[in-house]
Amino acid sequence: MSNIHFPVYILMVLLIFAVTIPLQRKPYGRRFQLLMVSILGIAWIMALLELLKVLWDAPYSYTFGSYPAGIGIEFLVDEFSALMTLIVLTLSLLIIIYSLKDLEHEIESSRMYSYYTLVFLLIFSMIGMIFTNDMFNLYVFMEILSITSVAIIAIKKKKDTLMASMKYLMMGAIGSVTVLMGIALIYMVTGQLNMSAINQEISAVWRLYPRNILLAMGFMITGFSIKAAIFPLHNWLPDAHSTAPTPSSALLSGLVVKAYVFSIAKIMYRVVGKNISVDIGIADYLIIFAVLSMMMGSVFALTQRDIKRRLAYSSVSQIGYIFLGLALASEMGFSAALFHVVSHAFMKSALFLSAGSIIYLTGKRDVKNLDGIGYEMPITMTVFSIGVLGMIGIPGTSGFMSKWYLGLAVLDAGHPELLIVLLLSSFLNALYYLPIIVSAFLRERPGKPLEMHRDGIPETMKVSMVLVALGSLVIGLFPHLVMDIIQQAVPTFIGSGMGL
Repeated sequence: MSNIHFPVYILMVLLIFAVTIPLQRKPYGRRFQLLMVSILGIAWIMALLELLKVLWDAPYSYTFGSYPAGIGIEFLVDEFSALMTLIVLTLSLLIIIYSLKDLEHEIESSRMYSYYTLVFLLIFSMIGMIFTNDMFNLYVFMEILSITSVAIIAIKKKKDTLMASMKYLMMGAIGSVTVLMGIALIYMVTGQLNMSAINQEISAVWRLYPRNILLAMGFMITGFSIKAAIFPLHNWLPDAHSTAPTPSSALLSGLVVKAYVFSIAKIMYRVVGKNISVDIGIADYLIIFAVLSMMMGSVFALTQRDIKRRLAYSSVSQIGYIFLGLALASEMGFSAALFHVVSHAFMKSALFLSAGSIIYLTGKRDVKNLDGIGYEMPITMTVFSIGVLGMIGIPGTSGFMSKWYLGLAVLDAGHPELLIVLLLSSFLNALYYLPIIVSAFLRERPGKPLEMHRDGIPETMKVSMVLVALGSLVIGLFPHLVMDIIQQAVPTFIGSGMGL
């Protein structure tokens, strides 16, 4: 079996299993759970081998059949796309292991097969968006991701989840239409849908059709920004992420929004090119929205008493960090943005899984009612604390390294004022996160002494949470494991000859 085919094999394994899940005749149980975890494990092994191949050899393009890239489908497999695929499958595997018990308390047993069908289609579409080097196929994968994202919220079948999923669906539809209009405008002036071919053509046509290019960029970035929930296009996210089943929340906040951000990175740097993105002012506008998102997401999080809504608004703020790195239009900024994509995926997954465990065991969602919970659930709150410390940016965590790299990038780009915004945002993160930890470990509930107990949650939930938190710590303590790969991948996006 040749490693060169692994991107296709990964997608085939996920899609075939998703299609066969509804055909299951036996009741949902351990047999299906083991099969599902095994399938994801096989995909994970292929993703790891694919990453090693790219690191040892070189990035490559994969075309389907005998059609050339400009006509047929093309995947571009570089260091970061291989790394991101491995991250997606790693976290998806851990989240699904967590879900095996958690979902029993969240959705009806008759909907289990439907839920996992949707999840596998969701993972399939994310990986497709990561690999594809074709604008139309990017749109197709995006639509699959949008529909499955809405469905894994609505499957809970409660009034609040149905309302949240309807809002998500309407906003997502607006985003999809604007992205499609942008793709049409790009095709109108270049006659190409392949990203590399567009990049070669656009340098010759953008001065002839600057308004078309500007409108196309505006439509596409706005559409993907709606789906990525940048402020002020975020209003669907708090309801969707807070009301969804916990595994859905972890997938949506930890992974799904990153696929849309990664698509923006492709459009800015791989399709249009760095120089054109800067010349037409897109990068400057993104800085404004990044700063607004970093600050306003934190301000809104301060007012939330529901723990999952607080985490959801925190995601709005953290997406701002990634947009800031992309908007700097420099290799350092781009590297910092990609590093935070990986870092935030682990941190936010750890936070949502630990918050879900609290709700699973105690039913408590109000942060004012978590006094002493650190003694009742020490492992869960330790995982939550690791995620919190990362969000604040305490040394030793992946979040600290994200902010360190971003800080260096804004100084290198000549924007010291943005360093103040980074520090202020970190201060706001501390204001809405630290009180939860203080209440959990330092406050005693009336009538209950502070006595340490073992977490009463199932082992599958416990192990998954701990492994996600350990992943965040490993990235924080050994950031070069991720940053070295990212720095190898940056020239794929920001090359001296791209978009000139």
